[in-house]
Amino acid sequence: MSDASTPDLPDTPAAAHTDDDAAPAAHTSPDAAPAATASTETPPSAGAPSAHGMTAAECAQALKQRFPALFGGSPKPLKLKIQADIQERAPGVFSKSVLSAFFRRFTGSTSYLIALTRARQRFDLDGQPAGELAQEHRDAAEQELARRRSITQERRAAEEEQRQQRQRLLRDFERTTLTLANFCALKGLTPETLEATLAQARAEAVEMAAVTAPVAGMTARRALPPKPQPPLHPPLPATTTRKTEQL
Repeated sequence: MSDASTPDLPDTPAAAHTDDDAAPAAHTSPDAAPAATASTETPPSAGAPSAHGMTAAECAQALKQRFPALFGGSPKPLKLKIQADIQERAPGVFSKSVLSAFFRRFTGSTSYLIALTRARQRFDLDGQPAGELAQEHRDAAEQELARRRSITQERRAAEEEQRQQRQRLLRDFERTTLTLANFCALKGLTPETLEATLAQARAEAVEMAAVTAPVAGMTARRALPPKPQPPLHPPLPATTTRKTEQL
């Protein structure tokens, strides 16, 4: 278990997210304490990016190049105290702040949370098992994924309701006998807002028609009666039939 004052890994996502892949809160960041032991790898070359000014994207690429077994493929649950291991094996390459920023995003991603729910082990920089994954961390990942799914469903439902409202407005506008000014007053819209909303509704109607047309055509083809099949044995020619009758 991690120390209460310095959390080991952000495996307990924050509940304040509104985006599926938003970074977790700062209290979930990994332990960034630098290693006190000597380096076991060659110091960074002159062409390697320095820790100062390194972006999170550059950090991700550098980690993938140096530790492909852990960062090169699908996300794996990280070993506790992984930052100390990185600082030990690549001293001076990654600053504490850039690693913290990278891990906040990496461990807050949906793909990493899914990995937490499916795994039983954590993994070190060489991709080897490095300790059991606590059930409480799996449970926290499940809860966060459920929360994100709920937010996504609510957002899609709201977007669909807004789309339907725009389509109703478009139908009302096309059928109305009111003047533009009276129609805007009835709907509580300015002419500019009405024009923009109608343009969006028309574009959405075209998109929906393009999506539903192939499905409707397929359904119509399935509804057609089957073509008559030719008989397995064609009838004998008339001459053959007469000869048979004479016999």
